[in-house]
Amino acid sequence: MIYFNNAATTYPKPESVYQEVDNFFRQDGVNPGRSQDVKTMNINRRIFNTREKIAHFFGIKDSSRFIFTSGATESLNLAIKGSLNKNDHVITTKLEHNSVIRPLNKLSNEGRITVTYLDFNENGFISLKNIKNAVQKNTALIVISHASNVLGTVNNIAEIGKFARNNDILFLVDAAQTAGVLNIDIDDSNIDLLSVPGHKSLYGPPGIGGLYIREGHELDTMMEGGTGSNSLNTLQPEILPDKYESGTLNTLGIIGLGAGIEFINETGIQKIHRHKINLLRRFLKGLRSIKDILIYGSNDLDKKVGVVSINLMNLSAARFSHLLQNEYNISVRGGLHCAPMLHKKMGTASKGMVRFSFSYFNTAKEIDNALNAIDIISKKEG
Repeated sequence: MIYFNNAATTYPKPESVYQEVDNFFRQDGVNPGRSQDVKTMNINRRIFNTREKIAHFFGIKDSSRFIFTSGATESLNLAIKGSLNKNDHVITTKLEHNSVIRPLNKLSNEGRITVTYLDFNENGFISLKNIKNAVQKNTALIVISHASNVLGTVNNIAEIGKFARNNDILFLVDAAQTAGVLNIDIDDSNIDLLSVPGHKSLYGPPGIGGLYIREGHELDTMMEGGTGSNSLNTLQPEILPDKYESGTLNTLGIIGLGAGIEFINETGIQKIHRHKINLLRRFLKGLRSIKDILIYGSNDLDKKVGVVSINLMNLSAARFSHLLQNEYNISVRGGLHCAPMLHKKMGTASKGMVRFSFSYFNTAKEIDNALNAIDIISKKEG
Protein backbone atom coordinates (compact mmCIF):
# COMPACT_ATOMS: atom_id res chain seq x y z
CA MET A 1 0.00 0.00 0.00
CA ILE A 2 1.07 3.57 -0.76
CA TYR A 3 0.03 5.62 2.26
CA PHE A 4 -0.73 9.29 1.63
CA ASN A 5 -2.93 10.04 4.66
CA ASN A 6 -0.25 11.27 7.02
CA ALA A 7 -2.20 14.39 7.98
CA ALA A 8 -4.53 12.01 9.82
CA THR A 9 -1.83 9.77 11.34
CA THR A 10 1.73 9.19 10.21
CA TYR A 11 2.49 5.68 9.03
CA PRO A 12 4.85 4.00 9.29
CA LYS A 13 6.50 5.25 12.46
CA PRO A 14 10.26 5.29 12.91
CA GLU A 15 11.54 1.85 13.91
CA SER A 16 12.85 3.32 17.17
CA VAL A 17 9.27 4.19 18.20
CA TYR A 18 8.12 0.60 17.73
CA GLN A 19 11.11 -0.71 19.67
CA GLU A 20 10.74 1.72 22.58
CA VAL A 21 7.02 1.01 23.01
CA ASP A 22 7.50 -2.76 22.79
CA ASN A 23 10.45 -2.84 25.19
CA PHE A 24 8.75 -0.55 27.66
CA PHE A 25 5.49 -2.54 27.68
CA ARG A 26 7.33 -5.81 28.20
CA GLN A 27 9.80 -4.58 30.82
CA ASP A 28 8.19 -1.69 32.72
CA GLY A 29 4.47 -1.77 31.96
CA VAL A 30 3.10 -0.79 35.37
CA ASN A 31 1.39 2.35 36.70
CA PRO A 32 3.43 5.54 37.10
CA GLY A 33 3.28 7.41 40.41
CA ARG A 34 1.42 4.75 42.37
CA SER A 35 4.22 2.95 44.25
CA GLN A 36 7.92 3.18 45.08
CA ASP A 37 9.22 0.03 43.39
CA VAL A 38 12.06 0.15 40.88
CA LYS A 39 9.83 -0.24 37.82
CA THR A 40 7.53 2.59 38.90
CA MET A 41 10.42 4.91 39.63
CA ASN A 42 11.87 4.11 36.20
CA ILE A 43 8.54 4.98 34.56
CA ASN A 44 8.32 8.25 36.48
CA ARG A 45 11.80 9.17 35.30
CA ARG A 46 11.05 8.33 31.67
CA ILE A 47 7.82 10.32 31.68
CA PHE A 48 9.69 13.29 33.14
CA ASN A 49 12.44 12.92 30.54
CA THR A 50 9.90 12.89 27.70
CA ARG A 51 8.22 15.99 29.12
CA GLU A 52 11.63 17.67 29.21
CA LYS A 53 12.37 16.68 25.59
CA ILE A 54 9.08 18.14 24.42
CA ALA A 55 9.61 21.33 26.41
CA HIS A 56 13.01 21.82 24.81
CA PHE A 57 11.55 21.04 21.38
CA PHE A 58 9.05 23.93 21.62
CA GLY A 59 11.16 26.35 23.67
CA ILE A 60 9.15 25.82 26.87
CA LYS A 61 11.21 26.82 29.92
CA ASP A 62 9.15 24.97 32.55
CA SER A 63 8.27 21.45 31.40
CA SER A 64 5.55 21.10 34.06
CA ARG A 65 3.48 23.47 31.95
CA PHE A 66 3.23 20.88 29.19
CA ILE A 67 0.23 18.67 29.96
CA PHE A 68 -0.15 15.21 28.46
CA THR A 69 -3.57 14.61 26.91
CA SER A 70 -5.16 12.00 24.66
CA GLY A 71 -4.48 14.19 21.63
CA ALA A 72 -5.12 17.57 20.03
CA THR A 73 -8.90 17.30 20.43
CA GLU A 74 -8.68 17.00 24.21
CA SER A 75 -6.00 19.70 24.30
CA LEU A 76 -8.16 22.15 22.34
CA ASN A 77 -11.22 21.41 24.46
CA LEU A 78 -9.23 21.96 27.66
CA ALA A 79 -7.69 25.19 26.34
CA ILE A 80 -11.00 26.61 25.08
CA LYS A 81 -13.36 25.55 27.84
CA GLY A 82 -10.82 26.09 30.57
CA SER A 83 -9.98 29.65 29.49
CA LEU A 84 -13.30 31.26 28.61
CA ASN A 85 -15.73 33.01 30.91
CA LYS A 86 -19.31 34.17 30.53
CA ASN A 87 -19.72 36.87 27.84
CA ASP A 88 -16.22 36.43 26.39
CA HIS A 89 -15.69 36.95 22.66
CA VAL A 90 -13.51 34.66 20.54
CA ILE A 91 -11.89 35.24 17.14
CA THR A 92 -11.18 32.21 14.98
CA THR A 93 -11.32 31.29 11.30
CA LYS A 94 -13.24 29.29 8.72
CA LEU A 95 -10.11 27.20 8.17
CA GLU A 96 -10.53 25.45 11.50
CA HIS A 97 -11.04 21.80 12.31
CA ASN A 98 -14.15 20.67 14.18
CA SER A 99 -11.96 20.22 17.25
CA VAL A 100 -12.04 24.03 17.44
CA ILE A 101 -15.43 24.75 15.88
CA ARG A 102 -17.53 22.34 17.93
CA PRO A 103 -16.32 23.33 21.42
CA LEU A 104 -16.76 27.00 20.50
CA ASN A 105 -20.22 26.43 19.07
CA LYS A 106 -21.29 24.48 22.14
CA LEU A 107 -20.37 27.42 24.37
CA SER A 108 -21.92 29.86 21.91
CA ASN A 109 -25.19 27.92 21.64
CA GLU A 110 -25.40 27.86 25.43
CA GLY A 111 -25.21 31.66 25.41
CA ARG A 112 -21.91 31.75 27.25
CA ILE A 113 -19.67 33.30 24.56
CA THR A 114 -19.78 34.92 21.13
CA VAL A 115 -17.58 33.87 18.22
CA THR A 116 -16.37 35.60 15.06
CA TYR A 117 -15.32 33.27 12.23
CA LEU A 118 -12.99 35.04 9.81
CA ASP A 119 -12.84 34.30 6.10
CA PHE A 120 -9.61 33.24 4.45
CA ASN A 121 -8.46 34.53 1.07
CA GLU A 122 -8.45 32.60 -2.20
CA ASN A 123 -5.07 31.07 -1.36
CA GLY A 124 -6.09 29.92 2.12
CA PHE A 125 -4.48 32.57 4.32
CA ILE A 126 -5.82 34.70 7.17
CA SER A 127 -5.28 38.47 7.15
CA LEU A 128 -3.97 40.14 10.30
CA LYS A 129 -5.99 43.18 9.27
CA ASN A 130 -9.19 41.13 9.48
CA ILE A 131 -8.20 39.90 12.92
CA LYS A 132 -7.61 43.46 14.08
CA ASN A 133 -10.97 44.56 12.69
CA ALA A 134 -12.75 41.73 14.50
CA VAL A 135 -11.51 42.65 17.98
CA GLN A 136 -14.17 43.72 20.45
CA LYS A 137 -13.94 45.08 23.99
CA ASN A 138 -14.59 41.60 25.38
CA THR A 139 -12.32 39.64 23.01
CA ALA A 140 -10.57 37.12 25.24
CA LEU A 141 -9.12 34.57 22.84
CA ILE A 142 -7.75 34.18 19.31
CA VAL A 143 -7.67 30.57 18.06
CA ILE A 144 -5.96 29.64 14.81
CA SER A 145 -4.59 26.55 13.09
CA HIS A 146 -0.94 27.01 12.25
CA ALA A 147 -1.52 25.12 8.99
CA SER A 148 -4.77 24.05 7.38
CA ASN A 149 -5.37 20.30 7.51
CA VAL A 150 -7.11 20.58 4.11
CA LEU A 151 -5.08 23.11 2.12
CA GLY A 152 -1.70 22.82 3.83
CA THR A 153 -1.34 26.61 3.94
CA VAL A 154 0.74 27.97 6.82
CA ASN A 155 -0.41 31.12 8.59
CA ASN A 156 1.92 33.68 10.16
CA ILE A 157 1.45 32.88 13.83
CA ALA A 158 4.35 35.14 14.84
CA GLU A 159 2.63 38.34 13.67
CA ILE A 160 -0.75 37.22 15.02
CA GLY A 161 0.80 36.28 18.36
CA LYS A 162 2.55 39.64 18.63
CA PHE A 163 -0.74 41.44 18.03
CA ALA A 164 -2.55 39.27 20.56
CA ARG A 165 0.10 39.83 23.24
CA ASN A 166 0.15 43.60 22.66
CA ASN A 167 -3.62 43.66 23.10
CA ASP A 168 -3.78 41.35 26.12
CA ILE A 169 -5.69 38.65 24.21
CA LEU A 170 -4.94 34.98 24.78
CA PHE A 171 -3.47 33.24 21.75
CA LEU A 172 -4.20 29.53 21.16
CA VAL A 173 -2.41 27.76 18.30
CA ASP A 174 -3.55 24.43 16.88
CA ALA A 175 -0.31 22.87 15.66
CA ALA A 176 -1.87 19.61 14.46
CA GLN A 177 -0.23 19.86 11.03
CA THR A 178 3.00 21.64 11.96
CA ALA A 179 4.32 20.11 15.20
CA GLY A 180 7.36 18.12 14.09
CA VAL A 181 7.42 19.76 10.64
CA LEU A 182 8.08 23.46 11.28
CA ASN A 183 10.07 25.10 14.03
CA ILE A 184 7.68 26.41 16.69
CA ASP A 185 9.01 28.52 19.55
CA ILE A 186 6.37 29.62 22.04
CA ASP A 187 8.24 32.79 23.00
CA ASP A 188 9.08 33.88 19.45
CA SER A 189 5.42 33.56 18.46
CA ASN A 190 3.95 34.82 21.77
CA ILE A 191 1.91 31.64 22.13
CA ASP A 192 -0.14 31.34 25.32
CA LEU A 193 -1.64 27.93 24.59
CA LEU A 194 -0.22 25.36 22.15
CA SER A 195 -2.11 22.21 21.20
CA VAL A 196 -0.13 19.34 19.67
CA PRO A 197 -1.03 15.78 18.61
CA GLY A 198 1.52 13.07 19.22
CA HIS A 199 0.43 10.66 16.49
CA LYS A 200 1.01 12.86 13.45
CA SER A 201 4.37 14.43 12.60
CA LEU A 202 5.80 13.87 16.07
CA TYR A 203 5.67 10.15 15.15
CA GLY A 204 4.15 8.95 18.43
CA PRO A 205 1.42 6.31 18.85
CA PRO A 206 -2.30 7.13 18.70
CA GLY A 207 -3.96 8.45 21.83
CA ILE A 208 -1.24 10.86 22.98
CA GLY A 209 -0.84 14.61 22.65
CA GLY A 210 -0.36 17.64 24.81
CA LEU A 211 -1.15 21.22 25.72
CA TYR A 212 1.28 23.96 26.70
CA ILE A 213 -0.12 26.52 29.16
CA ARG A 214 1.75 29.79 29.55
CA GLU A 215 2.99 30.69 33.01
CA GLY A 216 0.55 33.06 34.69
CA HIS A 217 -2.46 31.58 32.93
CA GLU A 218 -4.45 28.87 34.69
CA LEU A 219 -7.25 26.84 33.14
CA ASP A 220 -10.33 25.43 34.77
CA THR A 221 -10.13 21.64 34.85
CA MET A 222 -12.29 19.39 32.68
CA MET A 223 -11.67 16.32 34.81
CA GLU A 224 -10.71 15.60 38.42
CA GLY A 225 -9.48 12.42 40.07
CA GLY A 226 -6.48 10.50 41.30
CA THR A 227 -3.07 11.92 40.51
CA GLY A 228 -0.86 9.85 42.80
CA SER A 229 0.01 13.04 44.68
CA ASN A 230 -1.40 14.63 47.86
CA SER A 231 -3.99 11.87 48.10
CA LEU A 232 -5.39 12.99 51.50
CA ASN A 233 -6.68 16.16 49.84
CA THR A 234 -10.21 15.68 48.50
CA LEU A 235 -9.78 18.65 46.13
CA GLN A 236 -7.86 18.58 42.88
CA PRO A 237 -4.20 19.61 43.40
CA GLU A 238 -3.14 22.97 42.03
CA ILE A 239 0.40 21.88 41.21
CA LEU A 240 1.23 21.31 37.54
CA PRO A 241 1.12 19.01 35.67
CA ASP A 242 -0.93 17.01 38.22
CA LYS A 243 -3.85 19.47 38.11
CA TYR A 244 -4.67 18.43 34.55
CA GLU A 245 -3.45 14.82 34.51
CA SER A 246 -5.95 12.78 36.52
CA GLY A 247 -6.04 9.02 36.15
CA THR A 248 -3.49 6.64 34.70
CA LEU A 249 -1.32 8.33 32.12
CA ASN A 250 -0.91 6.82 28.66
CA THR A 251 2.60 5.66 29.45
CA LEU A 252 2.97 3.72 26.19
CA GLY A 253 1.98 6.81 24.24
CA ILE A 254 4.34 9.04 26.19
CA ILE A 255 7.30 6.69 25.75
CA GLY A 256 6.56 6.38 22.03
CA LEU A 257 6.22 10.14 21.71
CA GLY A 258 9.60 10.59 23.37
CA ALA A 259 11.14 8.24 20.81
CA GLY A 260 9.43 10.19 18.01
CA ILE A 261 10.93 13.46 19.29
CA GLU A 262 14.35 11.78 19.41
CA PHE A 263 13.95 10.70 15.78
CA ILE A 264 13.13 14.25 14.68
CA ASN A 265 16.07 15.67 16.63
CA GLU A 266 18.45 13.13 15.13
CA THR A 267 17.13 13.49 11.57
CA GLY A 268 16.65 17.27 11.62
CA ILE A 269 13.31 19.03 11.37
CA GLN A 270 14.45 21.10 8.38
CA LYS A 271 15.46 17.93 6.53
CA ILE A 272 12.07 16.35 7.24
CA HIS A 273 10.18 19.43 6.05
CA ARG A 274 12.36 19.82 2.96
CA HIS A 275 11.72 16.21 1.94
CA LYS A 276 7.95 16.64 2.24
CA ILE A 277 8.00 19.87 0.24
CA ASN A 278 10.12 18.23 -2.47
CA LEU A 279 7.51 15.47 -2.72
CA LEU A 280 4.75 18.07 -2.85
CA ARG A 281 6.57 20.00 -5.58
CA ARG A 282 6.96 16.83 -7.66
CA PHE A 283 3.30 15.95 -7.12
CA LEU A 284 1.97 19.40 -8.06
CA LYS A 285 4.17 19.56 -11.16
CA GLY A 286 2.81 16.21 -12.33
CA LEU A 287 -0.79 17.14 -11.59
CA ARG A 288 -0.63 20.20 -13.84
CA SER A 289 -0.23 17.97 -16.89
CA ILE A 290 -3.32 15.87 -16.05
CA LYS A 291 -6.65 16.79 -17.60
CA ASP A 292 -9.52 18.13 -15.46
CA ILE A 293 -7.56 18.36 -12.18
CA LEU A 294 -8.60 20.99 -9.62
CA ILE A 295 -5.92 21.97 -7.08
CA TYR A 296 -6.98 23.93 -4.01
CA GLY A 297 -4.97 26.45 -2.00
CA SER A 298 -1.76 28.34 -2.47
CA ASN A 299 1.03 27.47 -4.89
CA ASP A 300 3.61 29.14 -2.62
CA LEU A 301 5.56 26.17 -1.28
CA ASP A 302 7.40 28.41 1.19
CA LYS A 303 4.07 28.77 3.01
CA LYS A 304 2.87 25.19 2.91
CA VAL A 305 3.34 21.84 4.60
CA GLY A 306 3.18 18.53 2.73
CA VAL A 307 -0.60 18.56 2.37
CA VAL A 308 -2.69 19.26 -0.74
CA SER A 309 -6.31 18.64 -1.66
CA ILE A 310 -7.51 18.07 -5.21
CA ASN A 311 -10.49 16.94 -7.25
CA LEU A 312 -11.22 15.59 -10.68
CA MET A 313 -13.73 17.90 -12.31
CA ASN A 314 -16.42 15.30 -13.13
CA LEU A 315 -15.89 12.91 -10.22
CA SER A 316 -16.99 13.02 -6.58
CA ALA A 317 -14.25 12.90 -3.96
CA ALA A 318 -15.76 9.68 -2.63
CA ARG A 319 -15.56 7.97 -6.03
CA PHE A 320 -12.07 9.34 -6.71
CA SER A 321 -10.63 8.16 -3.39
CA HIS A 322 -12.42 4.79 -3.74
CA LEU A 323 -10.76 4.17 -7.09
CA LEU A 324 -7.34 5.12 -5.78
CA GLN A 325 -7.72 2.78 -2.81
CA ASN A 326 -9.37 -0.20 -4.43
CA GLU A 327 -7.79 -0.24 -7.87
CA TYR A 328 -4.35 1.19 -7.13
CA ASN A 329 -3.86 0.52 -3.39
CA ILE A 330 -3.23 4.19 -2.66
CA SER A 331 -4.58 5.38 0.68
CA VAL A 332 -5.80 9.01 0.72
CA ARG A 333 -8.51 10.94 2.55
CA GLY A 334 -11.65 11.70 0.57
CA GLY A 335 -14.47 13.78 2.02
CA LEU A 336 -14.91 16.86 4.18
CA HIS A 337 -11.92 16.45 6.52
CA CYS A 338 -13.76 17.74 9.63
CA ALA A 339 -13.52 21.30 8.27
CA PRO A 340 -17.13 22.21 7.36
CA MET A 341 -16.73 26.00 7.08
CA LEU A 342 -13.78 25.65 4.72
CA HIS A 343 -15.73 23.38 2.39
CA LYS A 344 -18.79 25.63 2.41
CA LYS A 345 -16.68 28.65 1.51
CA MET A 346 -14.88 26.79 -1.27
CA GLY A 347 -18.05 25.26 -2.69
CA THR A 348 -17.06 21.66 -2.00
CA ALA A 349 -19.54 20.84 0.79
CA SER A 350 -21.41 18.38 -1.45
CA LYS A 351 -18.48 17.11 -3.53
CA GLY A 352 -15.72 16.99 -0.90
CA MET A 353 -12.01 16.94 -1.69
CA VAL A 354 -9.34 14.28 -2.00
CA ARG A 355 -6.43 15.02 0.31
CA PHE A 356 -2.87 13.80 -0.19
CA SER A 357 -0.52 14.25 2.76
CA PHE A 358 3.09 13.15 2.69
CA SER A 359 5.52 11.79 5.26
CA TYR A 360 9.28 11.68 5.59
CA PHE A 361 8.97 7.98 4.72
CA ASN A 362 7.22 8.53 1.38
CA THR A 363 9.30 8.38 -1.82
CA ALA A 364 9.45 10.02 -5.23
CA LYS A 365 8.57 6.66 -6.80
CA GLU A 366 5.34 6.58 -4.79
CA ILE A 367 4.52 10.09 -6.02
CA ASP A 368 5.05 8.98 -9.62
CA ASN A 369 2.87 5.91 -9.11
CA ALA A 370 0.09 8.09 -7.72
CA LEU A 371 0.35 10.52 -10.64
CA ASN A 372 0.13 7.65 -13.09
CA ALA A 373 -2.99 6.33 -11.31
CA ILE A 374 -4.62 9.76 -11.32
CA ASP A 375 -3.86 10.20 -15.00
CA ILE A 376 -5.49 6.84 -15.83
CA ILE A 377 -8.55 7.63 -13.70
CA SER A 378 -8.86 11.05 -15.35
CA LYS A 379 -8.88 9.51 -18.82
CA LYS A 380 -11.32 6.73 -17.88
CA GLU A 381 -13.74 8.81 -15.81
CA GLY A 382 -13.46 12.20 -17.52
